[in-house]
Amino acid sequence: MVTLLVVVVLTIAGLAGCSSAPSTPPGMFSVYLGEPQRPLVPGNTTESEGAKVIGAVWTPLVTFNKDSRAVTFDGAAESVTSTDNIHWTVKLKPGWTFHDGTAVTADSYVRAWNYTALSTSAQGASYFFSNVEGYDDLQAEGDDGPAATEMTGLWAVDPSTIKVTLAAPFAIFPLTLGYHAFDPLPEAFYADPAAFGKKPIGNGPFKADTEWVPGRGITVSRYDEYAGKDKAKSRGVVLRVYTELSTGYTDVLAGNLDILKNLPPDAYASAKDIFGNRYLEQPSPDITSLGFPLYDPRYADVRVRRALSMAIDRKAITEAIFLGTRVPADSFAPPTVVGYRAGACGQWCEYRPDEAQRLLAEAGFDTSEPVEIWFNAGAGHDGWMTAVGNMFRKIGLTYKLRGNLQFNEFLSKRDAQEMTGPFRLAWLMDYPSIENFLAPQFDTAALAPTGSNTTFYSSPAFDAALAAGDRAPTIDAASIAYEHAEDILVEDLPAAPLFHGLDQAVWTKRVSNVGYNILGEIVLQDVIVDGEAV
Repeated sequence: MVTLLVVVVLTIAGLAGCSSAPSTPPGMFSVYLGEPQRPLVPGNTTESEGAKVIGAVWTPLVTFNKDSRAVTFDGAAESVTSTDNIHWTVKLKPGWTFHDGTAVTADSYVRAWNYTALSTSAQGASYFFSNVEGYDDLQAEGDDGPAATEMTGLWAVDPSTIKVTLAAPFAIFPLTLGYHAFDPLPEAFYADPAAFGKKPIGNGPFKADTEWVPGRGITVSRYDEYAGKDKAKSRGVVLRVYTELSTGYTDVLAGNLDILKNLPPDAYASAKDIFGNRYLEQPSPDITSLGFPLYDPRYADVRVRRALSMAIDRKAITEAIFLGTRVPADSFAPPTVVGYRAGACGQWCEYRPDEAQRLLAEAGFDTSEPVEIWFNAGAGHDGWMTAVGNMFRKIGLTYKLRGNLQFNEFLSKRDAQEMTGPFRLAWLMDYPSIENFLAPQFDTAALAPTGSNTTFYSSPAFDAALAAGDRAPTIDAASIAYEHAEDILVEDLPAAPLFHGLDQAVWTKRVSNVGYNILGEIVLQDVIVDGEAV
């Protein structure tokens, strides 16, 4: 089976074509990017590709220590304090400005958070404000619309002080402030949100020089008035859109693309030898799962979901397809976050094809219809999804691959409950707590499109267990409490955890000082072009 899987993935990966990438301006470097799902607004960007642009153009309130995973204050906040985990005070550092020269103030955050939370704004990260007092009043009720447009638990005391009152204690609130949903917006945003989403104005190390062009990307340049700790060491970045990972890799080899994070399957074994000291890897703070459309009656029975999960040989896939660059998942969170427990998924994440076949029969699953397997095109998923399908065959099923949608199209279809079978479900850490892998993907309050719950799982017991973790007195105590929530999730299995990644990056000789942050992203402001920081 291993040999067959390798042949499948190498054949598929070899189908990608080449590109004629435009030249990169002097002093700048180019980076691979997939097509973002939505306009480039922090509160509406909940996927990895748009987040790369947001991360370049904005700086969050707080950052994280890469080793301890504790909150650090290298962002825009000077402090985040509370005596009861309900009433919080966020103090801002002085001197921060937006790229249009206007000041970043407490009101820049308060107004942005209210806008994101308001249901009529239709922002994808609205869920992240659901624990702020007054959030419910901003959600539409019937034809009358929301009862309010501002949360009662949020206000600016003065230009540098934000007060937040939560509906209940939330010990990890400071951690969440490292997520870009909490970034500020300048007044220019409200004048024309659509135009802003094409050419955003943030407070980060790079400012947008061009409008976003679908299929091509965006160019950002160093913001010389940046008030943050680390100013950009290059003149700027060309964030270049590709539809095929293999094409990006070909361009790096040819010197037409400077940095590529994540490699096509046919490069796993050879990239390290080819690039030498221009190759970097580290465990990724992510998880890839097989999500189940719980709105489809065919997958409503938990026995079916358990059977499909146990039909998958995770070890074979990680070894044969990914050549050891992935690790089989045994939990709903990766080992890189606080709260991870080895083996939490138990038997449902073990390869047990005989038990899987028995459960399908017990559930009366219709084996005459194929299982449709959904994933996005051009990102190297064909090989491992084909392997999953072949494993389903071993328990008496047939399958059909549905992998022809680009990333943004695939995400929109998931949000709209249009999946007709199991689908690729992946999550990259926003902040280093297991809560970030449980709540945004599976809490009832996070149902898409105002959150990222695209299996449309809803469990009062799970929600209550999350709330109990939120009310814990400390971050460490909260992590322990979230274990019960994960136990409930394991029993209900709205998704089947599959594997955790290994971040791999390669780059050309034009650039140096390439490294990852705790979120597994390339630190763009640290990159040096042609051996000289500017």
